[in-house]
Amino acid sequence: FKRWLRENGPWAIAGVALAALAVAGWRWWGDRQERSRLAAASEYQTLLAAFTHNDLAGAGKQADALVAAHPGTGYADQAELAVARLEIENGKLDAAAPRLTRVMQKSQDPALALVARLRLARLQIEQGQADAALATLSGAEAGAFAPRFAEVRGDALLAKGDRAGALAAYRGRRPAGGAVHADLLDRKINDLTRS
Repeated sequence: FKRWLRENGPWAIAGVALAALAVAGWRWWGDRQERSRLAAASEYQTLLAAFTHNDLAGAGKQADALVAAHPGTGYADQAELAVARLEIENGKLDAAAPRLTRVMQKSQDPALALVARLRLARLQIEQGQADAALATLSGAEAGAFAPRFAEVRGDALLAKGDRAGALAAYRGRRPAGGAVHADLLDRKINDLTRS
């Protein structure tokens, strides 16, 4: 036993020490991640408070700080979307577009990326950039958002003056549930078929 201990003792001690370091490192990493999530949640709540006061400048600064401190988190994505919405409501369309683009391109949540893509396409239509809106919509795996994508694609085609294309887009994806507002879509179809 003494001979075995002399030959293998240092390796056994090193293995135990390495395992203890790995466990401690794992716990430290988990605690750090949890603290980061809590800090992001707190910063997001502060951002929401700025919204209640319609403080666009303050909300923008807080969102930028949150995104810089906690990139890649759902809170950063939600902050970008919320500030973009506030900017759009206040007529700052050019300021909202980069925020929507960042979420569309960098979000780790595929559904949130699709929401940002749809909002960006609508924004581009509002800015008179129907071709850019069509480019934004193309190539995305819309999945459950396919009816909404078809509706916005129809809106972009209509903005370009392609009434037949818009009508085909509207009719091509009738909603199977609550994906789009069926009565609004029906009105769009009726307006195009009457004229």
